[in-house]
Amino acid sequence: MALTTVPRKVGILGYGRVGQSLVSHLLTQGPELGLELVFVWNRDPGRMAGSVPPTLQLQNLAALGERHPDLVVEVAHPKIIHESGAEILRYANLLVGSPSALADQATERQLLEASHRWGHAVFVARGALWGTEDIARLDEAGGLQSLRVTMATHPDGFRLEGPLATAHSPGPRTVLYEGPVRGLCPLAPRNSNTMAAAALAAPGLGFDRVIGVLVADFRLKDMHVVDVELSGPPGPTGRSFAVHTHRENPTEPGAVTGSATVTTFWRSLLGCCHLPSKPGIHLC
Repeated sequence: MALTTVPRKVGILGYGRVGQSLVSHLLTQGPELGLELVFVWNRDPGRMAGSVPPTLQLQNLAALGERHPDLVVEVAHPKIIHESGAEILRYANLLVGSPSALADQATERQLLEASHRWGHAVFVARGALWGTEDIARLDEAGGLQSLRVTMATHPDGFRLEGPLATAHSPGPRTVLYEGPVRGLCPLAPRNSNTMAAAALAAPGLGFDRVIGVLVADFRLKDMHVVDVELSGPPGPTGRSFAVHTHRENPTEPGAVTGSATVTTFWRSLLGCCHLPSKPGIHLC
């Protein structure tokens, strides 16, 4: 069933594993769902050769407005949001696939200002975060006291920067970082998106009070493991409400994104197409 009677025009930024999956879905399923793919952009245009029709290849990111998109989906790199996110909102709603970009307070402020100025929404893909709605509801009700997200995988699956890029793993399992998510995002921009989504789901704690833990584990060659631990304030008996989820996501060796997470991006794209274009930042 089509989402609308008038096709919604969608543009994709990034043609890595997630971008390729979204493009494939849009080309094969989009028409019956009322979605039209109007462009694909990639930092390396050559990667699109032979697989993306030339008419859909966008060579100049600054020219995306000429394709008149209703929704632009970023699945490239946080730098795209830093550099172009606010400008994209001039033309369309934006689905952010790299929420670690919002750990930068200037970027978050620019997106919010552009969103309200142009009347377009900033949607954020939940990615690998399990229990997003429950976290948000508990936070909104004032019942969330702590939130900790641990992501573990083989070191080959990390794309690290700064001091973490030269961090040494002396044993089979090494904690590379443990602390506020805001401090982790610039050091591991492509490996901290689940934690960033958690910080956005729980604005009462935010990037400064949600704790992120990044673990290098040589035993996890084909697996991303995400543990989410949260607690509420003590109850009448002194005991606190607590939840611990453990998610094992199969992945190709060395891949940044797990197999199940690729699927969730398509669901997020469909989900935000059902939502109104309401200014602000919204998880989907």
